[in-house]
Amino acid sequence: MNMLRKGARFAGQTAAVTAIGEEEAGQRIDNFLVRVLKGVPKSHIYRLLRTGQVRVNSGRVDATYRLRADDRVRLPPVRMAMPPAKPDVQRPAPPRLSLHVLHEDDALLVIDKPSGIAVHGGSGISQGVIERLRAERPELRFLELVHRLDRETSGVLLLAKKRSALTGLHARIRAGDMQKWYWVMVYGKWTDAKRNVRLPLYKFVTAEGERRVSVSEDGLAAHTVFRLIENRGDYSMLEAQLMTGRTHQIRVHLAHLGFPILGDDKYGDFALNKRLQREGLKRMFLHAARVEFEHPATKRTMRLEAPLAADLQRFAEHFPQTQPATTSIRDGQTV
Repeated sequence: MNMLRKGARFAGQTAAVTAIGEEEAGQRIDNFLVRVLKGVPKSHIYRLLRTGQVRVNSGRVDATYRLRADDRVRLPPVRMAMPPAKPDVQRPAPPRLSLHVLHEDDALLVIDKPSGIAVHGGSGISQGVIERLRAERPELRFLELVHRLDRETSGVLLLAKKRSALTGLHARIRAGDMQKWYWVMVYGKWTDAKRNVRLPLYKFVTAEGERRVSVSEDGLAAHTVFRLIENRGDYSMLEAQLMTGRTHQIRVHLAHLGFPILGDDKYGDFALNKRLQREGLKRMFLHAARVEFEHPATKRTMRLEAPLAADLQRFAEHFPQTQPATTSIRDGQTV
């Protein structure tokens, strides 16, 4: 390997062999290597696999190989470049995500994800929620996202500490047995106490390479239940219950109905968003408020809630409540 330059270091001086346990079984080898070779660029990890420097049970494997219990993985010595130190510049450490834990047990870790943090690194983002939590909790041999939230969306995010919990919850999601509720503020006066919206959604990529979704007969079935929480001036606070889990489902359904989410930079009212930024709304008004599911180990019904994020609460309170519904938010909770 010729990666070594001035200021480089070794991630390991000699080849190491690690045995795969039950919790790591089923994981793709490339994802496993990203976790254990922290800081090594993904491009280099794939080069190690292509050139056979990573071996499983003394044989070559490709990036799609899924690990099995008792597999023996040979990890070669890896070198990576380190940037020169800047002693006069100290960056403040990001807040610990471990401070945002809503629930933790032997199988699950549930956090109240702050807005502005992607769930995983990539696309110019060095570290997301999963990378940061792995760094904060190095004693956890297994930690994976159960589902995802958009970078701007705050609220309940589930992670699995065991592969059995991950596969069990994924099965629940596929069966439609995990219920999710979001709080959202839209432009316009919503009048229905409850509205079922069934509009198929089609995913595509723009000429600029950006992922988008639109309502189309060629799309996949998508169902959202909206309930009015309250009207505030020209805006409405809604609760959105996902009956299916399509990409950008809530955002596209509301935009198609003529009620764009405040601050939505993909499907919203862009001129309105600029004005709202001056009024204090710096991001999309969308919050993952509640999740209900059967615990994969105990089979107990879990109901996990995250109070409305403080920045969204402050913004909403700028506008007088004009028409409350039977559902309302009190101290960040739906009552």
